Amino acid sequence: MKHPLPAQPRHIAVLRLSALGDVCNLVPTVRALQRQWPGVRITWIIGKAEHSLLAGLSGVEFVVYDKASGLAGMRRLWRELGDARFDVLLHMQQALRASVLSLGLKAKVRVGYDKARAKDAQHWFTHRQLAPHPRAHVLESFLDFARLLGVEDTSLAWDMPVPEMAFEEATALTGEAAYLLMSPCANPRLRNFRNWSAEGYAAVIEHAWAQYGLKTVLTGGGSTQEREMGERIAALCRPGAVIDAIGATSLKGLLALIAGARAVIAPDSGPVHMANAMGTPVVGLFATTNPDRAAPYLWRDYVVNRYPDAVRAYMHREPDDITWGQRVRHPDAMALIRVDDVVERLDALLVRPNDRKEEERPDEA
Repeated sequence: MKHPLPAQPRHIAVLRLSALGDVCNLVPTVRALQRQWPGVRITWIIGKAEHSLLAGLSGVEFVVYDKASGLAGMRRLWRELGDARFDVLLHMQQALRASVLSLGLKAKVRVGYDKARAKDAQHWFTHRQLAPHPRAHVLESFLDFARLLGVEDTSLAWDMPVPEMAFEEATALTGEAAYLLMSPCANPRLRNFRNWSAEGYAAVIEHAWAQYGLKTVLTGGGSTQEREMGERIAALCRPGAVIDAIGATSLKGLLALIAGARAVIAPDSGPVHMANAMGTPVVGLFATTNPDRAAPYLWRDYVVNRYPDAVRAYMHREPDDITWGQRVRHPDAMALIRVDDVVERLDALLVRPNDRKEEERPDEA
């Protein structure tokens, strides 16, 4: 017998710890739940960095779990939520760590992914599974949780909170200059291989400077890899074309920079989804990741997509013959992206009417 789903939930738990792009893609599901049940209490168990990005999201109580704290951190979180009784737990993190964490949460029914989408045997930790949705985009997979609960209006809205001090942080870097924002590096995990070349980025920066008079703000974390990439890019560009802000902003400050940018250019990483959430045009660079699953959702038509070429070149298979979402783990895959590909997409965005960005703000979609 299936565990019954609540018809009128009063308290919903959302379990999604990471990553930055994924939590941005999850926000429309939270907004859909709030529209369906105004006043519903939503508790989101979230990672530390992800919380710093979403802090202040209206109508949401955040409980932070620092993954570095391990089992001791889980016990602390279980004590913190010891009196909470959830009508439903939306288990939206496909990782064994999150499934173990879920065991200490008290919920009448636990909802997770269907077997085809579940990883690390997540379906063993849930009572109900989503209906199958083959080849779904990540954002659509999150919305499937709302659909299972009976939510009717799944239109997209974000309304991401950005405090005034974040805009001041952004203005201190850019002044009054019109600019592109470029986040050249994805997460520097082992065998990630999502980064394009410094030479490619520099060529696009030169185009934006020469053709449109736009400076380019470089952003990213403070890792050695990211700082060195920023230095290489800046060294290849003419003086004045680059504002190197790598390692120099908070996540809220990055949101503010994205909000003020004419466009964003980045590989598969958090900033493309942050731009999507802020309604800022974005050119996503994809070769090792399938953009049909993970592209910035509202700007999929402007993605540079060399994923099929990479699958054929480095996996020696056809895209339809591999697992949905499978990554190309080859260091040369991103080299398939050509400067002309990126310039073409950027030009298409920059010649749009000036008011088009306002018309397509995601909180009004």
